[in-house]
Amino acid sequence: MTGTSFDEVLAEVADVDGWMSPDQAKALFDASSGCRAGDQIVEIGSFRGRSTIVLAAAAREGVGVVAIDPHAGNDRGPQEIDGFVEEAAGDHAIFTANLAKAGVTGRVTHIRAMSNEAHPLVHGDIAVLYIDGAHRYAPALQDITEWGARVRAGGTLLIHDSFSSVGVTGAIARNLMFGKRFRYVGRAQSMTMYHADLDGSARSRALNSLRQIVQLPWFVKNLLVKVLITVKLGKLWRLAGRPEPEWPY
Repeated sequence: MTGTSFDEVLAEVADVDGWMSPDQAKALFDASSGCRAGDQIVEIGSFRGRSTIVLAAAAREGVGVVAIDPHAGNDRGPQEIDGFVEEAAGDHAIFTANLAKAGVTGRVTHIRAMSNEAHPLVHGDIAVLYIDGAHRYAPALQDITEWGARVRAGGTLLIHDSFSSVGVTGAIARNLMFGKRFRYVGRAQSMTMYHADLDGSARSRALNSLRQIVQLPWFVKNLLVKVLITVKLGKLWRLAGRPEPEWPY
């Protein structure tokens, strides 16, 4: 699929399970297609390959794509923290089949390990890092901190479920919101985009912090909707003239 258009790639992953909207797929596609031969793309959290296929299909020849996912039955998805070992075996088989169907198997190196254990298996710096791993605070912070440190100067960091998941948002607040290195570019719904090119000055850091802080009301709204879904009152959302939301919101 190398060299295909975004619309073609989007059609290819239309039936692949995963939590990724078209605008989020476009953000991944653009980040990947901007890489040059010799660059490395690393994805943390692949599930059944939806985002992996987008990254691999958009990448030019000579760009390495590394997908890190243990397919171990833990942190499998929203409200699926542990106890899904049997499902995980199926996830791995489906992931492999989906990559083969899309014709990108030979472009992806799959590391079936926890992200914190995969560092020795990934060599060199990273041009594009996409994090969609464990959403709890501690592992999310570890991914952002340790893997983020491997993103080269000027590289791109994308994080899924930002300002949506409590753990991921907390990790962003701790590491990125007031940081010195990653400049907040924007978001595609709950996928945030950063470039490792913040100049570190007091002014740039203050503006960078402010641009992220103003996303917090959207975060609060997301939490409210999730509470309504949890207590089975999501239908109240219809009062605002909007479709009843489903988990994960």
